[in-house]
Amino acid sequence: MNITLRQETEKDYPEVFQVVKKAFETLDISDHTEQFLVERLRKTNAFIPELSIVAEYDNQIVGHIMLTKIKIENDNDSFESLTLAPVSVKPEFQRQGIGGKLITESHRIAKELGYKSIVVVGHETYYPKFGYRPASTYNITCSFDVPDENLMIIELVENGLKDVSGTIIYPKEFF
Repeated sequence: MNITLRQETEKDYPEVFQVVKKAFETLDISDHTEQFLVERLRKTNAFIPELSIVAEYDNQIVGHIMLTKIKIENDNDSFESLTLAPVSVKPEFQRQGIGGKLITESHRIAKELGYKSIVVVGHETYYPKFGYRPASTYNITCSFDVPDENLMIIELVENGLKDVSGTIIYPKEFF
């Protein structure tokens, strides 16, 4: 299967909306509003166009990933990071490596843009394959309740989280 990855454009928005909606439609762990989250995040200062990526197959969008800016804050400092939310693949294209390709490409671009880490709230057996570790390993917590095994973070560069600790602060659009 020949998959093309590229930056999302404004004309892709309606098709991406449908991809995200379909990807989460039957998941029990979802509130089924991820497509609206994507729309809200595009309108914020947290949005980074280069990190909103689509996967195409046969001239149709079959997957999408978005990384946006977040902060990790403690009493003394504030650190910029990214969050992966969401990664979506049309149901009929799932389990074929497309999500993994989107994650790997988003990591590459984020690193190229100078980011040092990415946070994800996600499945505890899926994301570790890409290098994610429990955020608690770095003394990083979340501003809302998340089971420890589902709050993960990856260093994009060696020592990218050196001397970083605190609470992850998500933009209000996540809520």
